[in-house]
Amino acid sequence: THIEFENICFSYPSRSKNFALKNFQLRIEPGESIALVGPSGAGKSTVFELILRFYDPTAGVISFGGSDLRQLSLTEWRRKIALVPQHPTLFSGNVLYNIAYGAHEPTEKDIHAAAEMAHAHDFISKLPHGYKSDLGAQGIRLSGGQKQRLVLARAILSNPELLLLDEATSALDAESEWHVQQALGKIIQSRTTIVIAHRLSTVINADRIVVMDEGRVIDIDHHEALVDRCPLYQRLAKLQFQPRTTTLS
Repeated sequence: THIEFENICFSYPSRSKNFALKNFQLRIEPGESIALVGPSGAGKSTVFELILRFYDPTAGVISFGGSDLRQLSLTEWRRKIALVPQHPTLFSGNVLYNIAYGAHEPTEKDIHAAAEMAHAHDFISKLPHGYKSDLGAQGIRLSGGQKQRLVLARAILSNPELLLLDEATSALDAESEWHVQQALGKIIQSRTTIVIAHRLSTVINADRIVVMDEGRVIDIDHHEALVDRCPLYQRLAKLQFQPRTTTLS
């Protein structure tokens, strides 16, 4: 089912005169992977907050399958969504509890399958009590990459129609990033995915990249086309992909 932003304007209550999104237009087709890129303050996180209905638009309509989100049950709508944030949230309790959180009566077999897909099963199996190992407050006993893979397993288990990824690899080392990227490659198949991307290298293969600035869509296309014609994307790409040189004085 497609999701569409129709002429969206939005300003936060505390900054009512400053639009975080202005005349924002975007249609995302079922099963499509979309990346949102742009400088800080472009409005990328605001798009997620409106999708999750932490806020409603000041003007315009966000629709899902042609139905205004405001007309849908908030509980039912959020059940269709899984969010993998930049800083994962884990709870006191064991691995099974943390992966199963939010899912509807999953079996241990379901949980193990989700962990396998998230590249988490191997490290879980090496924990002192495997899936019954206690993680401590906020998963203190795990590395950043391990936490992120547990949250991915949780997202897989919920089988969402819409997957929101808030740059899930930006704080990880190279090996952890590889594992997460491998897992994401499997997860995004057959489901609609929206990614907030700070590192362009993570979204080169997205179906479409949406370039944003000052709350507006500047351009939409795939990586190669944007590198050829979009000055803002060219600038972002140059900053990230240009080899760094060291000058000796």
